[in-house]
Amino acid sequence: MSVRPRPRVVAAAALFGAVALVGATALPAQAHVTVSSATATAGAYAVLTFSVPHGCDGSATTRVAIQIPQGINAVTPTRNANWQVDKAMEKLETPIEDSHGNKVSERVGSVVYTADTPLPDGYRDAFELSLQIPQDAAGQTLYFPVVQTCEKGETGWVQKPASGQSSDDLEHPAPSLIVGPAAEDGAGHGAGSSASPDAQHSESTPVTAAADQTPLVVTSLVVGLAGLAAGVTALVRGRRK
Repeated sequence: MSVRPRPRVVAAAALFGAVALVGATALPAQAHVTVSSATATAGAYAVLTFSVPHGCDGSATTRVAIQIPQGINAVTPTRNANWQVDKAMEKLETPIEDSHGNKVSERVGSVVYTADTPLPDGYRDAFELSLQIPQDAAGQTLYFPVVQTCEKGETGWVQKPASGQSSDDLEHPAPSLIVGPAAEDGAGHGAGSSASPDAQHSESTPVTAAADQTPLVVTSLVVGLAGLAAGVTALVRGRRK
């Protein structure tokens, strides 16, 4: 005597799969502001890409202020359509000489993008900064705190993990980048590559921020598909019996 699976069991299995799939597709909307680079090695020139994936609790983004860590003095921002960009300068405690022998008494403290038209929630944008990674930063994590201002409220992506923590433990972690060792060929300025930032960006393997959520998304998709498959299988068997 065959026993047909109960409709409630079939419905529950299918619902489980559907909910898991919805949760997986919703994860990117909860993503943090992140930074990535193809050439994050000590002494190298690099193009850093800052991704802003959503607004502030549903409110459109009007301003993105990126703080530059100590040790980085010169920054060249990329112009973005729909955004005005400004560099906020600050005095150096001790003037330095740049690679061309020029005396430098101030540095770029932050780069501020202000929207001509607010960026709606649910839409993303990216901002690129060209700069040189400090020569002595190999093995370190560089933090670039970002303040995201919206039509209603703002979000400070400024938290840094304490000892024993990771960025995943924080609600609003500062975008961070792990610096690799300097190139061994000694070409270019310092020990970094002499290639242009754009050429390096296209040829190198990306180094992404610690807040990358790709493994979590993949796991959620697998679980969702498994649950959905279980529900469909139970329904088909019930009809056959």
